[in-house]
Amino acid sequence: METQRPVGLSKTQGWEIGVRRTLPLSAIELWTRLMTPPGLGEWLGEGVPLPLGVKQHFTTKSGIRCEMRSYEEGSLIRMRWQPSDWAEPSTLQVRLTPAKSGVTLSFHHEHLPDGDQREAMRAHWARVINRLAEIRS
Repeated sequence: METQRPVGLSKTQGWEIGVRRTLPLSAIELWTRLMTPPGLGEWLGEGVPLPLGVKQHFTTKSGIRCEMRSYEEGSLIRMRWQPSDWAEPSTLQVRLTPAKSGVTLSFHHEHLPDGDQREAMRAHWARVINRLAEIRS
């Protein structure tokens, strides 16, 4: 008999979390908010070289190492994301999806170190979405 895995522990991606929220904005408004200050600093940090593109490597001022894996203007960013105190990189995906009342912003984070870090990242990305929602254009 197979034992049941804890919530958030996938068979192939390790510990993962998804946080999403629909905001009353157009996709272009939300993408612009994500990719320009102060919004860029809210989710990715300071010291990000722009424009972002595939295969780009950089380290933020707070020490997070990033490697861009996929980039689709206006809809998707997928990257390796590794804070300085993590032994291994994780995978972070940011996606915008059209919704009836605006656009849904999703953060999906895979290959997290453990269940405690999963919960910490759930709280982190929820705070990030809330702060992004509060930015006035």
